[in-house]
Amino acid sequence: MQLQQLRYFAAVADTRHFTRAAQREHVAQPSLSQQIRALERELGAELFHRARGHISLTDAGEALLPLARRILADTETARREVQEVARLQRGRVRLGATPSLCASLVPDVLRAFHDAYPGVDLVVHEDGSQDLVRVLAAGELDLALIITPLHGQAPALHTSELLREELVVVSAPDAPPPVRRTRIRVEDLRDRPLAMFRRGYDLREFTVAACREAGFEPVMGVEGGEMDAVLAFVRAGLGVAVVPGMVADRAGLRATRFAAPGLHRTISVAHRGDVSPPRAARELQRILTERLRGGEA
Repeated sequence: MQLQQLRYFAAVADTRHFTRAAQREHVAQPSLSQQIRALERELGAELFHRARGHISLTDAGEALLPLARRILADTETARREVQEVARLQRGRVRLGATPSLCASLVPDVLRAFHDAYPGVDLVVHEDGSQDLVRVLAAGELDLALIITPLHGQAPALHTSELLREELVVVSAPDAPPPVRRTRIRVEDLRDRPLAMFRRGYDLREFTVAACREAGFEPVMGVEGGEMDAVLAFVRAGLGVAVVPGMVADRAGLRATRFAAPGLHRTISVAHRGDVSPPRAARELQRILTERLRGGEA
């Protein structure tokens, strides 16, 4: 089994078309087909159903595809690790982060990393924690900043806690405060319209869970937005929102802290447990750890 054959197999699986796969891999279509046939002979099973105008994976192909993607991702990681030169003069780091972290601590950390290693390319993937975990496990990210603990089954990852982040309630600065007290309780959000994030967003799940634990279902004033949209909804007076304190500090909105013990979430950095991150990613993790644990974020 050759890496080239696995690349061709993955390309056909992605495009569901031999000609388009050959074009993507910059190879003649007959050569690609021959390599796929050779792979099938070696494995002793057909990988594709070949109907006119329709290509689909067989059961054997479905079983091979995640393994092939893992092998190709690991090979790419090994290639980049070997090619990195002294003092990280070039390379690439693929960082995943939740949208709220991308709007708060990630820009400052990436700026510090870029100032130290300007030759290293930075690629950021923004998504919810559960989706980031899946992308990380597939080998498509080097590191991910996620909210822990994770709910449900998670692949084998190595996680390290970085920061316990305070959550606050933000409201429009030209509207009356959400409560007359200096601190708000979760119960005070009962029957109060919330500007709510889209489904799958970590802060949405956290807010809904906190309201239910307090004995009520939250009222959605408007929902479905990303971080910037939700902050704009709050600014327009469409509701209040529960957001990280670091986001509130930059948003220009009124921020009301929760009464003790408050609401908090834990930010962790994760990488695959079976593969050591590339050198550039390890350096980025070091900068993340130093800045966050040192209180600079």
